[in-house]
Amino acid sequence: MTRRMLSGVIGLAMISTSCANLEVGNTSRLDLIQKRGELNCGVSGKIPGFSFLRSDGSYEGLDVDICKAMAAAILGSSEKVQFRPLTAPERFTALKTGEIDILSRNTTVNLSRDAVGGNGVTFGPVIFHDGQGVMVKKKTGIKNLNDLANSDICVGSGTTTEQNLNDAFQERNLSYKPIKYQDLNQVVAGYLQDRCKAMTSDKSQLAAARSSFQKPDDHIILKTVLSKEPLAPASIGGDQRLEDAIRWVIYALIAAEEFEITQNNIDSKLIEAKENPSKMSIRRFLGIDGGLGKKLGLENDFIVKIIKSTGNYGEIYNRHLGQNSSVSIKRGLNNTYKKGGVLIAPPLN
Repeated sequence: MTRRMLSGVIGLAMISTSCANLEVGNTSRLDLIQKRGELNCGVSGKIPGFSFLRSDGSYEGLDVDICKAMAAAILGSSEKVQFRPLTAPERFTALKTGEIDILSRNTTVNLSRDAVGGNGVTFGPVIFHDGQGVMVKKKTGIKNLNDLANSDICVGSGTTTEQNLNDAFQERNLSYKPIKYQDLNQVVAGYLQDRCKAMTSDKSQLAAARSSFQKPDDHIILKTVLSKEPLAPASIGGDQRLEDAIRWVIYALIAAEEFEITQNNIDSKLIEAKENPSKMSIRRFLGIDGGLGKKLGLENDFIVKIIKSTGNYGEIYNRHLGQNSSVSIKRGLNNTYKKGGVLIAPPLN
């Protein structure tokens, strides 16, 4: 074989290899989900208001409805989802091994988790802005962290909560003893059984736990906020098509509230938009014009399917965390920007 021929063979091999890599690069877990016909979604299953397994075997909560919204968008039905209950230490491994497609489990976004050198996951938009707090029994008379010096504190292991607790006490030059558990239920049990003087978790989780106590008023959540806890769903890193789908499904839920499109009025809004060509932003949003869904690998009316299944973000929040829910957490930062919160959706055009 001449040098020119050898060079040509090597060149063809390089082109062939590049094409093979391109094909791999173009594949997405989004394709796998659509081919399988079911979305595997990782949740906790033990946190009222976020993801909780009911006595009839069904799941409910904010995190659960995010999974349902994703299933509605990707597969056309919110029922085509399989929930996988996971502990905090299990959640990222489940993503990496492919046991789940999406993690929607009250997970805090931070640099170490998002970076390639960390857990190698990618987060969607924040769906709940939280902060870490501490709960104590009212009878202890504890008012702040200084009162907890040299105390045992129940905390979940393998979480940012554990690190934040240590940071807060170090900054105050206070000593304490962490009593570590695998999940929130164990943390709560340890606290109620007086194995620790206080328990710490996201304030939303503390409120959820307290709502299930026999005497909720006997327990107080201290005003001190130990950290910022922006919670968001996650997928394995490097899969832009799935990342884009997650991102814009969540933005669609927020935007629907901004447009005042609800589960009850979606049909009338759709008819109105179809009959009025001048309402371009709404027509694009509802998939009548613009082909936005196709750009994500979804049906153009994916937002209509989402809203019919779960309602908008505000409806989901009110159903699971609102005033009439068992948890009842004021929306605060988790309101749209129009109502003094920080939730805002980029233009869907």
